Amino acid sequence: GVFEAHDKDQFECTAFSYGPDTQDAVRQRVERAFTHFVDVRDQSDLQIALLSRQMEIDIAVDLGGFTQYARTGIFALRAAPLQISYIGYLGTMGASYIDYLIADKTIIPDEMRAQYGEKIVHLPSYQANDPKRTMADKQYSRRDVGLPEVGFVYCCFNANYKITPTTFDRWMRILTQVQDSVLLLYADNAIARANLKKEAAARGVPAERLIFAERLPPAEYLARYRVADLFLDTLPYNAGTTASDALWAGLPVLTCMGEAFASRMAASLLNAIDLPELITTTPQQYETLAIALATDPARLAQIKLKLAHNRHTTPLFDTARFTRHLEQAYTQMLERYQAGLAPEHLVVAP
Repeated sequence: GVFEAHDKDQFECTAFSYGPDTQDAVRQRVERAFTHFVDVRDQSDLQIALLSRQMEIDIAVDLGGFTQYARTGIFALRAAPLQISYIGYLGTMGASYIDYLIADKTIIPDEMRAQYGEKIVHLPSYQANDPKRTMADKQYSRRDVGLPEVGFVYCCFNANYKITPTTFDRWMRILTQVQDSVLLLYADNAIARANLKKEAAARGVPAERLIFAERLPPAEYLARYRVADLFLDTLPYNAGTTASDALWAGLPVLTCMGEAFASRMAASLLNAIDLPELITTTPQQYETLAIALATDPARLAQIKLKLAHNRHTTPLFDTARFTRHLEQAYTQMLERYQAGLAPEHLVVAP
């Protein structure tokens, strides 16, 4: 959505693609969104960096960081005068060749900027979103998902590696306190399912109170969120995409905010959609609120009504507004560079 929303009269946008060519609908849409789309999978880091220079790219944005298919060598060779880390890697790159890191005031408060190697660009909100995501019309029933006919449904579709023993402890204490409640999880393999069920039983929670959801196509996956009552986030590695997916589908997200970048993602999203009442800062607050929302239907209903309204009126899913803010940041960076000034912390006003 951001790629499509860029002001092409002011910005010439080039994509260098070095990941797999999936040839799916999203890939094709991305290719159409750029002025230039260059497949560089077969080129070396040096060849790509030199190509970027030849094309006179002013600002190179690394959307991967230290993740799968990373090509950080391109940036180490200075593909552009200004180099930025955004959204793919949730933390400092700790590398002298990355000048700026894009965040917001929730993710990196002013007092934490010193912990990052990059200069911080504070946007009014952090996460880019796509307003064209579609949700299936299907109304999933409890039976469709394998849920019992009655009882409160907590869910978390975060990757299994984000479920630490301490997070799981909290979830089991919550289930113990809320009669007939269940926890709907995504598990990407049979071993994970078996281990999670075993650990639930070890904590005094019957294994059948953990329900596992299968992988679905994106539109059906989003629609399935509507069968749940409350999304429980993980700590210290928060939900990112899964949290915005849940909010897009109308499901409230409860988070516990930590200190690291990855521990503040969901709080950033909740602030961007004006639901700060779902942000807690201690495990006890998190557990207490999870139980309170399950046992006070009127309170949870009010939050859902607020979410339904805010989904269309707040920054989180306003892709055009986000893109204008991002373009303001790019302009500020380039103006500093052209004036001979070193990178510095920047703030883009809403």
